Amino acid sequence: MYCLSNNAKRDKGGAGALTMISGLDHVNIETLDLESSVQFYTRVLGLEDGWRPSFDVPGAWLYVGDQPIVHLVVRDSINDGPTGAIHHVALKASDLEATLQRLADAGVDYKKTVVPDLSVTQLFVTDPNGVMLELNFYADTVE
Repeated sequence: MYCLSNNAKRDKGGAGALTMISGLDHVNIETLDLESSVQFYTRVLGLEDGWRPSFDVPGAWLYVGDQPIVHLVVRDSINDGPTGAIHHVALKASDLEATLQRLADAGVDYKKTVVPDLSVTQLFVTDPNGVMLELNFYADTVE
């Protein structure tokens, strides 16, 4: 287990020695059904299916703008290995009403919550592979 010593302090300015991570680059999801996964992420969540390197296994990269944030990899079976402890993946989102309509049109169930003291509305959905997604809509993106 990793932890900071009592003498270490977080640098809230973003330029200190302990600041290594600048944001989420991508999430890699193993899938048994590439087509249904691509359809979920493109039709329901609005990502774009785009270029992917010529790996030895089939898959897809799904983009927001020029950033491939979801990497899908086809597997014959889903491994119950050490990453099984990941509870969910959180994504920044916008246009709550349009997202709610897309979820309804696609027949996708969701749970809606509002984070106290932060003015963040969250929608929790599950992708076709059983991965829980937390879609965060910040106050400035909620109408």
